[in-house]
Amino acid sequence: MTITAAAVLFAVIWFLTLLVILPIRIRTQGDVGEIVPGTHAGAPEEHHLRKKLWITTAVSVVLWAIIAGIILSGVISVRDFDWLNQLEPRQ
Repeated sequence: MTITAAAVLFAVIWFLTLLVILPIRIRTQGDVGEIVPGTHAGAPEEHHLRKKLWITTAVSVVLWAIIAGIILSGVISVRDFDWLNQLEPRQ
């Protein structure tokens, strides 16, 4: 795995993890009952974004280490996903 591939893998994992973590424990303005004029009732009352970004980074580092370890060890390779036999045979 090249450095570029490792960085792209980390970025993809980080953004997917962020999308999973963002809605966790969110309280909307509608839930609290204090809707600011001009905003939607589903807008977050307090987003805690900095804390969620740190949690996202920590979870992503762990997931990246596991996935990168699997890729580098050779347990799973591109040939495992060659269901149409388009890759040349190993020599």
